[in-house]
Amino acid sequence: MALIQLGDVTYRFVAPSLSLMGPGCSKEVGAEVKKLGATHVLLVTDKGIAKLGMIDQIREHLEKAGLKVTVFDGVEPDPSDKNVHAGAEIYQQSGCDALVSLGGGSSHDCAKGIGVVVTSGGDIREYAGIDRLKKRLPPFVAINTTAGTGSEATRTAVITNSDNHIKMPVVDARCLPVVAINDPRLMIAMPPALTAATGMDALSHAVETYVSLSSTLLSDACAIQAIKLISRWLRPAVANGTNLVARDKMAYAAFLAGLAFTNGRVGCAHAIAHQLGRYGIPHGVLCAVLLPYVCEYNMIAAPERFAEIAAAMGEKVEGITVMEAATKAPTAIRNLNEDIGIASNLAELGVKEADLEVLAQSAMNDLCRTTNPRQPVTFEDMLFMIRRAMGPGLVKAAGA
Repeated sequence: MALIQLGDVTYRFVAPSLSLMGPGCSKEVGAEVKKLGATHVLLVTDKGIAKLGMIDQIREHLEKAGLKVTVFDGVEPDPSDKNVHAGAEIYQQSGCDALVSLGGGSSHDCAKGIGVVVTSGGDIREYAGIDRLKKRLPPFVAINTTAGTGSEATRTAVITNSDNHIKMPVVDARCLPVVAINDPRLMIAMPPALTAATGMDALSHAVETYVSLSSTLLSDACAIQAIKLISRWLRPAVANGTNLVARDKMAYAAFLAGLAFTNGRVGCAHAIAHQLGRYGIPHGVLCAVLLPYVCEYNMIAAPERFAEIAAAMGEKVEGITVMEAATKAPTAIRNLNEDIGIASNLAELGVKEADLEVLAQSAMNDLCRTTNPRQPVTFEDMLFMIRRAMGPGLVKAAGA
């Protein structure tokens, strides 16, 4: 019998060494950090989390395990290089030997950046790109309080350059937390708008990864399940934040989406959203608004995949052509955005037409562009997508 040979293509799948899921699992943080050989933890978080009292709760779990705790609560939304270096200075001055991040993607990314600086040295800006770290991070545990970024499951830290306000992805498997903790009880306090934005961030990870040029069977499995969970449970989570079942399902969804995109990578919605961070608009909102427009641009490259996304989002696709089914995917995304109060276009968010060409050029330099399913992506293509996303007033100008 003839042997059918595979091509010379290999794949890697990275994930935290341990993931704790479910109500109350955050109580185990002290024991898990202790197992890593740590004695003094830098607890990285933001002032909003501090006001909610979660820091005291996690500190208690850590101290009960015999660990010394120093708190750095200087994380800002879309953390900057300045946040990272301020945290690294406290880490070194206090003699810390481990990191615990508490919050959403901003806290986790800032902690990753701190870990990079204290182990690899220099300026965090030096490590923007792929696989540039010199050493592994200190023992690192990420405790999630949102269901969106998936940063607790990824090898990526997105840090904002404080000079030009452009987001710099630092991508390296050594950035992965050793332990990821998703306790839905810590997510109860998330307000509806944050629940919506983070949930759509997770959906954008899953959708873009599912059609990415770097997707694999493992990333596909994570992505499609995340799409199903988000489509079913994001609306209930936004409607009633105390719905623990919805919170738990969304925690699983965001974690799966994080595993998907850290292994399969994303596309142009993220390439553009990274540039729009200068407006101070939440990343999840930007991704939510951009996603249906980018899907429409990409559809001819992977119609079967978009048809599967539509089905996963609950759209009826039986008895119609693949392309007809594919068009239901961006419609389903828009309907979800509308139901949970997300803007329909960039103009509503205050994005200025005068900035569009600069944004498009910056997006061309983003790594996410390279795994977008439709290739090559030209400057004109990028500008076209952004103009479409601005709203109906600029569609004609974009050549549509």
